[in-house]
Formats: sequence, structure tokens, C-alpha cells
Amino acid sequence: MQFNSFSDFINMGSYGFYVWLSYGAAAVILTFLLIKSKSGHLHTMKQIAKRKHREDKLREARELRKKQSHNKAETSTEQSSTQTSTVTSTPTNKALNEVTE
Repeated sequence: MQFNSFSDFINMGSYGFYVWLSYGAAAVILTFLLIKSKSGHLHTMKQIAKRKHREDKLREARELRKKQSHNKAETSTEQSSTQTSTVTSTPTNKALNEVTE
């Protein structure tokens, strides 16, 4: 279709209102979808970052708890071995050992 003037192009053979309305609606819908997609993407990225931060904190807490329980086990083992050596060297136990021998 060839138009003689710009006003004929805008008028589109008396269908201009419907044609330009369709183009406008498509442009508005595509712009809305673009904005909605961008905001959804940012929201998802924030959720992923929060989840990763929470998982990192949980992992650190788990490792710290593991170290603390390991240190407690070592400390209790050292204390029990120290107590055992202390118990055998007390004078009462020496006397008891002499009587039984």
C-alpha cells in the first residue's frame, strides 16, 4: 500500500485508529512485560543472595559447634587423664598400694 502524504499514512485508509491502537497496546504490554521481568529477576537474585547468606551463616555455626565439641572432647580427655594420674599419686593410694602388695 502506498501513501500520498503523511496524513494518509496516519489515517491508514480510515483504519488508522485500530492500527495505531494495536501498535500502542502492543508497545505498552511489551514495556510492562520488560519491567515486570526485570523486577522479578532482581527479586529472585535478592532471594538467592539471602538464602546463600543464611546457608553460609548456618555452615559457619555448624563448623564452630563442631570445633567446640571437638575441643570439649579433647579437654575432657585431658582432664580425665590428669585426674587419673593425680589419683594414683595421692598418699592414700600409695598406702593402699603398699598394703595390697
